[in-house]
Amino acid sequence: MALFGPKRQAPRLAPELDDVPLGRVLRGIAAARGPGLQDLAIAQVERLLRETGDDWDRRCHRIGVLAQAAPALARGWRERRPHDPDALALAVWSELATDPRGALALCRVAADARPADPTPWVGALAALRLLGRPSSELSPVWQEIRARDPWHREAHLQILGYLSPEEQGSQAALRDFLDDAIAVMPWDAPTACLPLTAAVRQYHRERSGGGVQALGVSRYWSQPHTARLLDQGTAYWLQPGHPRHAAAVADLGILAYALIRAGRSGDAGPVFSAVGGLVTPWPWSYEGDPVECYTNYSGRV
Repeated sequence: MALFGPKRQAPRLAPELDDVPLGRVLRGIAAARGPGLQDLAIAQVERLLRETGDDWDRRCHRIGVLAQAAPALARGWRERRPHDPDALALAVWSELATDPRGALALCRVAADARPADPTPWVGALAALRLLGRPSSELSPVWQEIRARDPWHREAHLQILGYLSPEEQGSQAALRDFLDDAIAVMPWDAPTACLPLTAAVRQYHRERSGGGVQALGVSRYWSQPHTARLLDQGTAYWLQPGHPRHAAAVADLGILAYALIRAGRSGDAGPVFSAVGGLVTPWPWSYEGDPVECYTNYSGRV
């Protein structure tokens, strides 16, 4: 990822982020309209996932984006190659939004097809979360993921959502989970933005909650624990060569958002430059249209 480009791009929603090969395949899928063209699109997806190898972090990112962009292609590929581990993993993720129970049943098949791959297990975690299942059902799945990739970004985000007060958890459960993770997390792990993500979610929670919390939200980012997260992000994440994980641009976007909300526009400028106009829906959608909000905020630095 080129953190320090010569020119800032016009902001745009970019599910592929800065993954150029993935973006190329997405454009190929969009153009594959007509008889016989789906086979060509499937071949492009197959090649992309083969080339990803055992980079589990990037594999999950690519599969998640492809599943949202082309669910029909995922179904067609699985019909053609019912035992292919890549086709099965993509099928799991494409089914999550419409049929989480079906996706959950397919997870075991996909996991058996490529035992080292955590991606089907992360899909199972997402399905159990969507179904609101008890934590006793999530725990063994979580252990399977941890055994394969202990700092899997998407898996940690799924648990963060599951443990939130809006879902199956509480503020205390969230804090325990974060404290345990932070205590042993490498600073450059794909999960490095987890504490800041949780802080932004709490900021939104307090802004939306009304009452005393909403009255004090203007001081939220000046509190020692939240200010420390911003200091750490600006100190570490803009070093040349870091961060390197697949969703690093998304995490830098979260940092840019938080810095602006904290009134630290001077610190936010280099972060916006690193993001390069590649907009993710969250956290910008909390303020309105994501691209408009990103554009407004980046224009302040």
